[in-house]
Amino acid sequence: LPPRHMDSVVQIVEALESTDHNFTGTVPELARALGGCSTPGCRAVLGEPPDVPPAPRTLSREQWLLFTQLLHQDATAPERGVVLAPDGSTVALGPLLAGIEVGLKRAAGWPFPTVEPPIDALYAVTITEVLGTSFLLARDGDGNRTTLGPDGCWDDVDDPQNYTLLGPPSPIPDAVANGAMDGVLLGAHLAQAPVPLADLLRGYYGTGNSTEKERPPSSYRRRDFRVLTGPGKLEEEVAAMLRVLRVLPPTQELLEDVGPEEVVAIARQAAQDFTEVYVECPAIVPRCMWGARPYRGTPKPLTLPLGSVYIHHTFVPSTPCRTFTACARDMRAMQRFHQDTRGWDDIGYSFVVGSDGYLYQGRGWHWVGAHTKGYNSKGYGVSYVGDFSATLPDPDAIALVRDRLLPCAVRTGRLHRNYTLRGHRQMSLTDCPGNSLFHEIETWHGFE
Repeated sequence: LPPRHMDSVVQIVEALESTDHNFTGTVPELARALGGCSTPGCRAVLGEPPDVPPAPRTLSREQWLLFTQLLHQDATAPERGVVLAPDGSTVALGPLLAGIEVGLKRAAGWPFPTVEPPIDALYAVTITEVLGTSFLLARDGDGNRTTLGPDGCWDDVDDPQNYTLLGPPSPIPDAVANGAMDGVLLGAHLAQAPVPLADLLRGYYGTGNSTEKERPPSSYRRRDFRVLTGPGKLEEEVAAMLRVLRVLPPTQELLEDVGPEEVVAIARQAAQDFTEVYVECPAIVPRCMWGARPYRGTPKPLTLPLGSVYIHHTFVPSTPCRTFTACARDMRAMQRFHQDTRGWDDIGYSFVVGSDGYLYQGRGWHWVGAHTKGYNSKGYGVSYVGDFSATLPDPDAIALVRDRLLPCAVRTGRLHRNYTLRGHRQMSLTDCPGNSLFHEIETWHGFE
């Protein structure tokens, strides 16, 4: 089959949108016919799915098979309907295309069915039903049921075919959260200005090598979702969705003993946790996605929370990396250097900062690093890819650590509230993290 990559999806959409085809309706309607949005809430908003048409003539047998597999919804394995995007993130197609369908219908003035209480159709088909249901199911569990996540890994980023989750599954693995946020953003965009879907997806995800040099809009999804959704909106919509599910026959039973106050409490928790994990905290690319070699020996655990953060620059590579491909390549090169030349067990840093909108997991939150001699067990080592002696990282890359990673580490109990922040040069004889970056971090919270 074609790779499970957003490029393959764009090619399929382009073929379906071409004039010579034997199916009527839009691509998102076809996706729904194949099972892309078949939950009770989705049906209440968009109606019953259309019948599955015969295989469109404009698609090859392999393309049709891939599209069918990606949209066949399996509630027990939502990670099956996902593709890899050029920015290195993984996206579930179901919520993405459902949000796009709502946007197209809004632009065309389609009359959405009236449901009580009123709900925002765009959020209903992308995120609020699955989010409300996840937290509803967890409430009577033993506290062990996962409500959000986890992330996952592809077998081969150049030819992605199999995606494996990195922990116990929830109804909202990271790929579903990404697809839902993208569905909201692109649906809202289409409602204002309809454009051909293949063009929209190509522009947003940067498929077809159009982002070899620049970050694609998809790498800003967390920021853009925060701006569009605003505080309170998600909680309101989850609560409204739970009230709708209370009256729909397939889900009545789930909610029969849930009182109005509890609905509000579940919605508040769901919105709070989702916002914390997917909006306020930054996305961190796991080791398996950048192609890390195994750790040599046995890693030593850190005792959390830590009291310090040490800021570095890599110096070599000296050029900031602006794409997933380039940053992953740099991570592999640094790990090789640290393991083979320096003789360390692994890449030394806890986290590495790309200029592509993403952080990359080195030793991560839980293992002692090799970044700041004498202090490795006392703090996290965070390194910017590039040489910042005379220039600064992009404003976005600065904000990613200062305004996202560090506050997130405090809120999640990994860093003391009153942590100290220092440049590598304050701890040993080195110019690191370069004059420009050092003067920048002197203005950050916690600098001493």
